[in-house]
Amino acid sequence: MGDDAVPVKTYVPPYQKERWEEHADRLGMSQSEFVRTMVQAGRRDFEVPEPPSHDDGGGAGSSGLEPRVREALDAEDGRSWDDLLERVTEDVEDRLEETLQELQEENVVQYSGRAGGYRLVEDS
Repeated sequence: MGDDAVPVKTYVPPYQKERWEEHADRLGMSQSEFVRTMVQAGRRDFEVPEPPSHDDGGGAGSSGLEPRVREALDAEDGRSWDDLLERVTEDVEDRLEETLQELQEENVVQYSGRAGGYRLVEDS
């Protein structure tokens, strides 16, 4: 880390931490390096879909998440922001991991800790 690096603290459920540890071990990375790399990869590759321009019947301000939010809140007294966010986005982490594994198997993407993370493989 550089001289101006600062710590960042976050809380995740135990199952998620275990997944991250296993994935970091497979990549030969520390947990800090893994989290830093995944966040940067996600920020570069994650596209936020544009909200539909037509009335989708979801009501004013509907983002397409309403059914997932309702399901996550169903029969619950309440959820924290972090818990709700985790529940409506929990499949994103799995989809990213699967996609990166497939792209690595197809030799389209490779991981290099020295190069700072995942990169597209240049055509030979």
